[in-house]
Amino acid sequence: MDVLDRAVATAILGLDTLWGGDVMDPSGTGRFIADSWFSDAPLPEAYAHPAAAAVRKSGGVSAKEPDRRAIAAYRDAVDVPAAVAALAEGGRQVGGLRGSYLAGLAACFEVMWDLHLEVLGEERPVPYERCMQAILGRPAEPSDPSERRGRVAELLAEAGHPSSDGPSLLAAVDAWRADRLIPRKSIPALGSAFIAELDALAARNVVPHLPAALARVPRANVRFLPIENAWFSGSMNYLGRARRPDGSPEYEATYELNASLQISVPEFQQLVSHEVVPGHVTTFAFLQDLWVRREVGFEATVLTMNTRPAALFEGIANNAILMAHGVTEVDDLPDRDLRIGTLLALLQDDAKNQSSFLTWGEGRPQAEVAKVLRRDFLVSEERADKLSGAWGRHPLLGRMYLPAYRAGTEKVADLRRRYPAEKVLPALFGCRGVVDLLTVESAIAA
Repeated sequence: MDVLDRAVATAILGLDTLWGGDVMDPSGTGRFIADSWFSDAPLPEAYAHPAAAAVRKSGGVSAKEPDRRAIAAYRDAVDVPAAVAALAEGGRQVGGLRGSYLAGLAACFEVMWDLHLEVLGEERPVPYERCMQAILGRPAEPSDPSERRGRVAELLAEAGHPSSDGPSLLAAVDAWRADRLIPRKSIPALGSAFIAELDALAARNVVPHLPAALARVPRANVRFLPIENAWFSGSMNYLGRARRPDGSPEYEATYELNASLQISVPEFQQLVSHEVVPGHVTTFAFLQDLWVRREVGFEATVLTMNTRPAALFEGIANNAILMAHGVTEVDDLPDRDLRIGTLLALLQDDAKNQSSFLTWGEGRPQAEVAKVLRRDFLVSEERADKLSGAWGRHPLLGRMYLPAYRAGTEKVADLRRRYPAEKVLPALFGCRGVVDLLTVESAIAA
């Protein structure tokens, strides 16, 4: 690694450690900011230093009672602010698309550093608007579910579940979902079937618009795993460290699905497109291949949550079901149930943004936020509780990551409507350089 690469690694893994993350943990329950490490490069001191293990073991500042002594020892050993400053300066020196990407990471990391100080009581609270500017490049705004709610009501009526007001619509959604609920033991088999179907669709409607070299990359080398009592609905864990005899990657990942998740077959189909193909697993596999062929920089190997690229990746994933079918609008999907499931998934991500806005922008209590999410965004009781609580009230996830889903979804949908597939898809998947929410359109227009 060169000087800039070391700054990237130290900044990301330093903050990841302080927040209790472990990029080498194969489970999403152990990861936090750093989402991958597939470069074969040795892990930096930010991860390998003995003080780092103590912070990871204690949960960092994400723990109910942070181990202040371990955190102080780690900060004495690893100069995270210097690495973030070096990353920002490196971005300025590199310039261009890559420089803007690196500068965007640095802007988000500066906020994450100050948030960790806030949690420890060492600095004043970080303004919500500063968090929004860092990750989205714009002020916070509430979600408006009316259009999607209205369309869901129309489709449900066609499917035999009419409604006349808010409570009856929620009852109609619950009845529709209950009729199509997936038995837990059927998830692996159904997941395999949907992966095969979606991979075939991606081969038809996505791959032809990408460079030929990517056609050979496995887009869906993933195993489904159940996980108990998780605060998330599911976690795609890109590993990318397995190698074939010739040294080439296997592009492997796992997907952990919350065993308590109440999900219908159509919603699960959308989820598989989001998490696997042509969503997250495909995106990470393409970036790994681009790194192997040295068409992108080292930063493509240590991808991040709670950042501008993460917002774009969520946007790609939420549009993945449309990409797979080669359409730009939900109403153009071939099946009514799939249209309903997709709209409910999009409403859930609207709810994530609303949870953040109500919690941090308006200071509403959790019980009130949960009620709004359930009533207005048609999410299940389990999702309303998690999104208003464990997610929504988390000092970092609630103020940075939850709004990223909706922002990324709208950005990618807009780009796909305005540009032809042969221009937008290569840019989204990193073929013109690793991009984020604010730099992707520059790559398309270049």
